Amino acid sequence: MTSPLSELYQEYIDCLNTRDWDNLANYVSTEVAYNGEIVGLDAYRQAREKEAREIPDLYYKIDILVCDDNTVASRLEFDISPTGEFLGLPVNGHRVLFCENVFYQYKGGKIVRVWSVLDKAAIEAQLSSQ
Repeated sequence: MTSPLSELYQEYIDCLNTRDWDNLANYVSTEVAYNGEIVGLDAYRQAREKEAREIPDLYYKIDILVCDDNTVASRLEFDISPTGEFLGLPVNGHRVLFCENVFYQYKGGKIVRVWSVLDKAAIEAQLSSQ
């Protein structure tokens, strides 16, 4: 069963995957915070645009999604090939698979807080075996 918040979150993910930057404001508050720091919508958008430039095959795939009235918990899967460094690691076009565990707090139908943890150890392990 889907909830209105899970549908709204899926629309947000679709917005990221289609690089529909002009509509990002429909899903993200102007005062959005990322990992405890208020960054604002403009900086949040710039960060997502930069990721898309540096990772041409970037695609957000929802693996697990749990919602309540104003919170989304999601496990996102990535299978990507960053062009240069990624998370300070010399990926340089190598394909890496990893997950992100991320929580979103919504207010007024928009994301106001994001807490994200990437599985950097999985990437390090893949790079060390190449």
